[in-house]
Formats: sequence, C-alpha cells, structure tokens
Amino acid sequence: MNTLSLTHSVRSIVTRRHLQIALGLVWLLDGALQLQPFMLGTGFATQGIAPLAAGQPHFVAGPIRWAASLIAAHPVALDVPFAAIQLLIGLGLLVPRTAKLALAASLPWALGVWFFGEGLSGLASGHTSLLTGAPGAALLYGVLALAAWPRRDPSHEAPARWLPLAWAVLWVGAAIFQALPGQNTGAAVAGAIPQGAPGWVGRLDASVAGWTTHHGTAVVVALVVAEALIGLAALHRRSRGPALAAGFVLALAIWVVAQDLGQLYSGQATDPNTAPLVALMAIALLRGRRTGAVALARARRSVVFSDFKSVRLMPRLPVRLRAVGSRKAMHARLPGRAAARVSEARRGSMRASTSSRCRAGA
Repeated sequence: MNTLSLTHSVRSIVTRRHLQIALGLVWLLDGALQLQPFMLGTGFATQGIAPLAAGQPHFVAGPIRWAASLIAAHPVALDVPFAAIQLLIGLGLLVPRTAKLALAASLPWALGVWFFGEGLSGLASGHTSLLTGAPGAALLYGVLALAAWPRRDPSHEAPARWLPLAWAVLWVGAAIFQALPGQNTGAAVAGAIPQGAPGWVGRLDASVAGWTTHHGTAVVVALVVAEALIGLAALHRRSRGPALAAGFVLALAIWVVAQDLGQLYSGQATDPNTAPLVALMAIALLRGRRTGAVALARARRSVVFSDFKSVRLMPRLPVRLRAVGSRKAMHARLPGRAAARVSEARRGSMRASTSSRCRAGA
C-alpha cells in the first residue's frame, strides 16, 4: 500500500549542523586567542583572572584566587593545554562524525571556564549587565551546544525547541540586572563603556558615553524596556521575528560600543565576548516558511488511497492526514464530514466487490 504522510511543519533556516559549525569556528578562535604571547606569561593570571574575584561572594572569589595563583605559577604548562583543548573542540565540531563527542566535551569545559575564567560573569555579585558581558560567553557556549545536540539527522533538525525560552530568560534577566542599584543610572551605563580603544572605536565610545551621561534616566529606561520586550516578544510566534531582529541589532550595537568588538585588537582577549553569541542565538531561532503547504492544498481537493477510489474532499477544508500500514492498519485522521465520505466510499467499494463475486458465482 502507498504511504501518505502529510504534516504541517516549519522549516528552520538554521539547522543543528549549522549551529555546530558556528560553534566550532568560535572555539577555534578562542583556542587561537589563548596562544597569544600575553597568555603565556603571568599577566593572564594576575591581570585577567585574579581581578574577577573583586566584589564576589566567597564561594566564587576563593576558587578564582586559587585558579589565578595556580596559573601564575605554571603559565605555559597550563595555557598550552587550555588552547589545545579548545582547538580540539573546535575541530571536532567541524567534523560531522565527531561533532557529538565535541559537544559533550565542550559542556563541562564551558562551565569550568564560566566559573574559574569568568567568575560567573559577576552574576553572583549582582553588579553586572549585558553591556559588560553578562551572563558570560562561556555559559552561552554551553546553552548553544545543548541546542545543537543531534537527535537523528542534525543537517535537517532545527535547534532545540526550548531555545526561545532561553532567549527570553537571557533578555529579561538582562533587563532585571540593568534595573538593579549600581546599574540603573546614566553614570553607571556610561561607566560600562570602556575608554581608550584605538581609532574610530575609541571616538565612538567617548561620544556615546558623554551623551549617556547627559540623558541618563531616559537611556536606562529605554534600555530596560527594550531588553524586556525583546525577551518576552520571542515567546509568541507572531512577534518572534521582530524580537529577534531587534535583539540582533542591539547585540551588535552593544558589541561595538560597550564591548569594543570583544577587544580582540588588545592581544589580551580570550573570546569575542557575549554579544556575538547573542546574535548567533537570534540567527539560530530564525524559521523559514511552512513546508508541506502545496501538498496540503492538493490534499484538500483529492486524497487517493490504493485501497479504494479517489475521495473528493470539500475545498478549503483543513486536512491533516497520516496513513501508514496495511489495509487493516491504515489510520486516517480527518474532520467529521470528510471521515464520513471516506467510510461511505469504502462501503460502496465493498458492495461493488461483493456484487461482482455473486454474479461470477451465478
């Protein structure tokens, strides 16, 4: 018997395999940055990791100080394996056969980097914001790795269905932290914009910081409202597209102004910072047009089974069919009136068959 399976699904523009490749490239970049001359000296530990303990609760500050002292004592012996692990994760993600293993390895490594290398991005202290890199690039590595985890064929699977919820938590959480004391003034927002960047980036930073200082309340209110709306709007399908577009643009603006392109030019950056990963999450959430629309339109007019003649259906009647198996195991999910037509046609076919057998016997 012919198998008919019609479903009303949405094709994703970005698949889990695409997301794996993007993560692989980011991990390769991180591994290359870890091999910079600055990282091979004590400066990585004393200037990059140790300051993260300031203002943190003891359960975060203590392990960070321990990690900083350990790396400072053996910078090359530890930094080279750090870089090698990240490079291997990146290469593993680029190869389909090893992508799942690389994803599994990236999860504990990302969590370790998030705790010891980023100090939970300051979330435990309450003095952080999306502008300064919260919730942490390493944490988003882990979230995106879970979203890219393959189930059957990652080249055709959309990222995990819970990703819009993660997007909402990210942006609503950013709005909450931005509204907390210490981050809810124009001076605090201006202070989150680094100074001293070279060229046009430094001039743009100075201009935006000065404007923010003079319009502090309006800037903070607009930022909090925008972050909250971007997060909440993504939970509804109809408003998800504008929310993703707004989040993508705002993330890029934050990356340029507040995060100075991840300070990749400084020779001391360990990753591109959080904003590019937020933009990647927005791209991963994009959906294409519905598939199966043509097949469904045809099914509304005529559905043909090999067991009986064509059954004419009412025009514009919404139909969702799935017929699999033999004649006895065939299942058809149809609206009531359409089901009646199918049953009537099948009974007519059986009566005609019985009548022909009787004539043959006579």
